[in-house]
Amino acid sequence: MKIKNSLLLPFLYVQIAGVAQTNFDLQGHRGARGLYPENTIVAFIEAVKLGVTTLEMDVVVSKDGQLVVSHEPWMNESICALNGEKLKGNAKEQHNIYQLTYEQIKKYDCGSNGNDRFPDQKKIAASKPLLAEVIDTIEKYVAANKLKPLFYNIETKSTVDGDEVFHPKPAAFSELLYNMLKKKHVLQRSTVQSFDIRTLQAIKQIDSTVTLALLVFNADGLNKNIERLGFTPHIYSPNFALVNKALVRKCHQKNMLIIPWTVNDEQKMKQLKRLGVDGLITDYPTIATALFFAKKQ
Repeated sequence: MKIKNSLLLPFLYVQIAGVAQTNFDLQGHRGARGLYPENTIVAFIEAVKLGVTTLEMDVVVSKDGQLVVSHEPWMNESICALNGEKLKGNAKEQHNIYQLTYEQIKKYDCGSNGNDRFPDQKKIAASKPLLAEVIDTIEKYVAANKLKPLFYNIETKSTVDGDEVFHPKPAAFSELLYNMLKKKHVLQRSTVQSFDIRTLQAIKQIDSTVTLALLVFNADGLNKNIERLGFTPHIYSPNFALVNKALVRKCHQKNMLIIPWTVNDEQKMKQLKRLGVDGLITDYPTIATALFFAKKQ
């Protein structure tokens, strides 16, 4: 049985019922967070060099209405600095990206301090880039090096409590993102993902052809999560600990791809691949490429 949604992701041509997968979607989480500062130009370029098929990233909105690539809608005090000094105090209130213009945002260095959770991460001075800058840089790099087109998996960082505090309401947020992807001519190579179902619902209202991924961390189960969303997304993206053979089967029966996050252990990667997942999101693309793509290199 062929998954129709694979037509939306040309690198994925998945067959079920005993037929081996012919492709596998390797997504570099925040670029390659285990190796380079997260959600930065250098991390995305290096992830491309390492052989990912998709760049996974997060977007927030600045005071002047620009889409900024950042996991939190504020400056994370554990990795960011300003004027050479690590941030102190309440970063959420004092360094709220939604209350900063991009000119102000560019002054923060979110790479030189490194990340204690990832000791192998290189310490490189890096600011949070605009989504437009990321796309332009990657498209230029891919063309210059005659590589296959890259795909983008973009998470909207929004919550009900954060509306008009850390970000616009879902309709406005979604419209900003949709228009940018369309303007940059990458809409057909982009997935919009979110834990916030309101964002996915808003994107679907704008354009029902956009590839959507539901991020899941709860243990409510597939049916309840889909019911809450109100429609069947193209991709179901649960925390890797929630994945088992039954979930993979159910996703495929619903004509959905299943791509878990964030998988950094080699044995877990192998296990998930055996279960039949259609890809995975990882901080360490080096591990996954060595496992799954070594014969192609």
